[in-house]
Amino acid sequence: MGTKPAINLDKISVFRHKIMVLSNITLSIEEGEFVYLIGKTGSGKTSLLKTLYSELKVEEGRATILDFDLNALKSAEIPYLRRKLGIVFQDFQLLTDRSVNANLEFVMQSTGWTRKERIKERANEVLAMVGLPTKGFKFPHELSGGEQQRVCIARALINDPGIILADEPTGNLDPGTSAEIIHLLHQISLGGTTVLIATHNYQMIDMFPGRIITLDRGKIVPAPVKPVFSFLQ
Repeated sequence: MGTKPAINLDKISVFRHKIMVLSNITLSIEEGEFVYLIGKTGSGKTSLLKTLYSELKVEEGRATILDFDLNALKSAEIPYLRRKLGIVFQDFQLLTDRSVNANLEFVMQSTGWTRKERIKERANEVLAMVGLPTKGFKFPHELSGGEQQRVCIARALINDPGIILADEPTGNLDPGTSAEIIHLLHQISLGGTTVLIATHNYQMIDMFPGRIITLDRGKIVPAPVKPVFSFLQ
């Protein structure tokens, strides 16, 4: 663990279309922490993640993430912040008309990679990291849901991020595949990367313990001593 928080929020409030979606959030997450963000649908989990990658603006309070001041961040600086973050979505968001390698190459070219040899090497490196060393030539429709999510994690790892933000990464997966994905994210955190997972899959929390932050109606509330199992995805 580092001595400086990777994420530091001090009494922030966030609005969406003039409606408050986060209220008075104070939160500090250290480097290398493995953290679950839980709460019912509509509790503010996705809004908090969107705030962290600067899709939603901080209206009140102070917020920093990886030395970026979200209060002062200019539009032109947002891509530099996002290069330091790995973002994993529930619905994969892969380019369906391109191979896995081409998906990864697209991200690298979009974030400033220019050397073709190094681009190819890095694609191979991240695919090996997520257990898909031979799948680069495949197209998304040729992969299982779990494999597609592994590709998404590989994509998130390309720029060696300090933080991975995962929004319901197991929401479309069966329990066995879900466990594989959370295990992979847990292993990544052990390597020193901060991992924040928004989820309502409490079964995974039991299997791979981590710090729990609970949101309810846009506010942080005390976590339940023992979350009630929810098998509804």
